[in-house]
Amino acid sequence: MDDWNPYKQIFPKNKLVIGKKHTTLIESNNSHIRHFLARMTRRTKVVSRSVEMVDLTLRLCWNINEDNMFGIFQDKFLGLFS
Repeated sequence: MDDWNPYKQIFPKNKLVIGKKHTTLIESNNSHIRHFLARMTRRTKVVSRSVEMVDLTLRLCWNINEDNMFGIFQDKFLGLFS
């Protein structure tokens, strides 16, 4: 699908790179998100019907996993039990 015509119309010729080598990280990230967010997998399982809830859940997942916020929240949470 990398040689799809709209890609050629949107991306400059020198910036469009075709091949699996450059999609591995993107697919890995998608898999990571689906792993943590059950609501993104199948309709027969946990599903968000609200666009707002999907948006908020993705933002929360991003902030906790990508911005290294998990450790901060973990310390605060575990501090409740000390």
